[in-house]
Amino acid sequence: MSENTNTAKKLTLVSLILMIFTSVFGFANMPRAFYLMGYAAIPWYVLSAILFFIPYAFMMAEYGAAYKKETGGIYSWMEKSVGPKYAFIGTFMWYASYIIWMVNVSSTIWIPLSNAIFGSDRTGELSLFGLSSIQCLGILGALWILLVTFVASRGVEKITKVTSVGGTAVALMNIVLLLGGIIVLALNGFKFKQPILDIARDFTTSPNPAYQTPLSILSFLTFAIFAFGGLEVLGGLVDQTENPEKTFPKGLTISAIVIAIGYALGIFACGMFTNWNDVLSVDSVNMANVAYVLMRNLGFELGKAFGMTQSAAITLGLWTARFVGLSLFLAFTGAFFTLTYSPLKTLIEGSPKNLWPEKFAQLKDGMPINAMWVQAIIAILIILIVSFGGGNGQAFFSLLVLMTNVAMTIPYIFLSAAFPVFKKKQLAGQIDKPFVVYKSYGMALAASIIVSFVVGFANVFSIIEPAINGRITDTIFMIAGPVLFSIIAFILYYLYERKASK
Repeated sequence: MSENTNTAKKLTLVSLILMIFTSVFGFANMPRAFYLMGYAAIPWYVLSAILFFIPYAFMMAEYGAAYKKETGGIYSWMEKSVGPKYAFIGTFMWYASYIIWMVNVSSTIWIPLSNAIFGSDRTGELSLFGLSSIQCLGILGALWILLVTFVASRGVEKITKVTSVGGTAVALMNIVLLLGGIIVLALNGFKFKQPILDIARDFTTSPNPAYQTPLSILSFLTFAIFAFGGLEVLGGLVDQTENPEKTFPKGLTISAIVIAIGYALGIFACGMFTNWNDVLSVDSVNMANVAYVLMRNLGFELGKAFGMTQSAAITLGLWTARFVGLSLFLAFTGAFFTLTYSPLKTLIEGSPKNLWPEKFAQLKDGMPINAMWVQAIIAILIILIVSFGGGNGQAFFSLLVLMTNVAMTIPYIFLSAAFPVFKKKQLAGQIDKPFVVYKSYGMALAASIIVSFVVGFANVFSIIEPAINGRITDTIFMIAGPVLFSIIAFILYYLYERKASK
């Protein structure tokens, strides 16, 4: 009887694909990609799926299958493969990337809220005590982190239930984007708002003046890699899958194809109802609000295509933006509450207990409350430094997105670089191999080199591109986060080693 129950709970090929899709596919990646590169973003997304997503996903699957009884997550994977110091530094960098994510979202969450209320982004009009709009957003971001930390330290069950509605609505937006684009295209006589005059040129050249040089185009690769992020969670699904040796690699391959095609279609659909120069070239559009601008324009174009008056089409556009704003605000809020404590708790529970000061690692009702407040202070300091560092709205939001992309993709290098060591031990019989894709050490090494090179290559170009174009501050901020957190990780582990030796 128990065997039948367990079999019933196993993931089928279809359910595995759906789970991977919902974990990885992100709605905002498509409008942002179209804003930065137009149709030319599509080849980069396909390239990232082939050179990053598929080989990296198979690595995570092998890690997860081999260490399915370990509770430390990626820390356990790297610790058992390479060693505790490497594992701690890699996991600490993974955790630090969520602090940068918190900095980004706490400063930009006001944009979906503004769209939910007004139907447009009015954050640029903020002014308080003579402060600029960017400085006001920085202060609001700091207050948001204080509020979320206070509430999360007392339990977030009710809030996360409410915000799950936002997640469902965001999933619906993918359908609205694709169907809406097709309807506008059909009703306009199959004329694209962003014309395709020369396929070879239009799918390799960006309409964005900031993405015309080879260096800036190569720096876009981090956006494509970031769009396929979140694969670490897949490792734990191997033992939950029916016939994993056949189903899992097939599921990952199909998922990669479906996600890559989904992104390509979404970016393509943006051009069905949006002319880049008419809608996206204005100074008020930036990486943080482009999704709302595009979706408001979709509502407007749908209204026009159905023969509505100009004012009625504008109203439809505003309500579309309100729907998108409310959906993303709820989704971001739910994610923010969860990520305020989840990565921190994973880091503390996965690493050696004596590594942390006793009060810092103390759990109360399962929550690392003291550590959460230290985390909040660090995030607030970064927000205030970045927001009061000067620059206009476009530069500020661009910097936040780039900082997040770099910070959240660096841990991929740690995991992929550890994989050949893992494979060598596995082939030597030191590690279980219930699920194997890379049959030989040579295959594992080749995959590791390709993934590490692609991610490292993309990040290097993302970091140096602003400096070459005169934005040295942006480069410094992107480097400062990973360098600072790696130094902190080294110091913490050094103190732990000294304590252990005594």
